[in-house]
Amino acid sequence: MTEKINDDALLALKIAFTYMPKAIEVTKYEYGDRYQAVLDHIEKVRETLLINDVDPDEVYGEIDPANTPNSSY
Repeated sequence: MTEKINDDALLALKIAFTYMPKAIEVTKYEYGDRYQAVLDHIEKVRETLLINDVDPDEVYGEIDPANTPNSSY
């Protein structure tokens, strides 16, 4: 997918991304045999955000600034 998505779909993707686990939180212990699929899904969403000129690490602050730490890094 290299096409940009419309604004409503992009907002929905940003919101969904804020509820996804961070890749560092995904372990085989927590997710069992599907941990790699979860990591692949996270990466796909990150790629789509980047294609749409959105920094995935800044999405949390944009969507929920009151509950976002000063730095996501």
